[in-house]
Amino acid sequence: MASVALALAVTIAMPAAAQQERPATLNTSLERRAESLLDIAVEHVKERGEAGAQDFARQSAFVDRDLYAYALRTDGRFLASGGASAALVGENVLDYQDADGKAFFREMIEIAKRDGAGQVEYRWFNPANSHGERKMTLFRKVGEVIVAVGYYPPRATSMEARALLDQAVAALGKDREGSLKRFQDLNDKFVRNDLYVFVTDITSGRVLAHGATPSLVGTNAFELKDPRGRLIVREMADIAMKKGKGELDYLWRNPMTRKFESKHAFFRAYDGLLVGVGTYNR
Repeated sequence: MASVALALAVTIAMPAAAQQERPATLNTSLERRAESLLDIAVEHVKERGEAGAQDFARQSAFVDRDLYAYALRTDGRFLASGGASAALVGENVLDYQDADGKAFFREMIEIAKRDGAGQVEYRWFNPANSHGERKMTLFRKVGEVIVAVGYYPPRATSMEARALLDQAVAALGKDREGSLKRFQDLNDKFVRNDLYVFVTDITSGRVLAHGATPSLVGTNAFELKDPRGRLIVREMADIAMKKGKGELDYLWRNPMTRKFESKHAFFRAYDGLLVGVGTYNR
């Protein structure tokens, strides 16, 4: 995936009409685990009320390996947690901010009050690697209690990147302008954690779509360099014009870890466009 800028953390609200509504698509086993644990935690609070949330810190039923349930009130008071956030119990977290200065608990509460359920993305300390990473939390409102389960989105695989590239090219063939807009819609299937589509004019380098940073649209991607000084998008375009498609390894900042990492892009020439998707090497 040829990321050309640091993706900013965003909040994504599910269009939930009722507190039991769930995300439309659960694409990974990790998401399914999180949703299953949330089901259990929500039912427990429905049966036991607010006091039942205290069991999140005491009973193994509310912990699934690296996943755990936690709860807070709609007034911002943090009630209970089966994980590291237990340190927040008793505090009002309305103004609590993540590493990017985002008041994500406040956003969670606002979404829960409005829709009854949703999800929020923010940057949180990951004990597995001892640094801040993007985290996704699913939540539902039960009375005045918000029950939540969070997880760290997994890195995309090369197979997933190739599949997304195929889907992007097929979509462009059906509706070019509509697809360019979809590639930048954070709620669309073409933007998924660290996996997204980028499109440039193959001759001029003008950015037409970028799933991580839509503000790049209209700029010249041919001028972009990696830390080693390589004109990476220019190289991709040259290869694509000669061979029709290709792959390229380079260094770029991973928006999930904020470190420069090796990245592998898959790209294709299609109807005057350079279309690409890539993954960070593990």
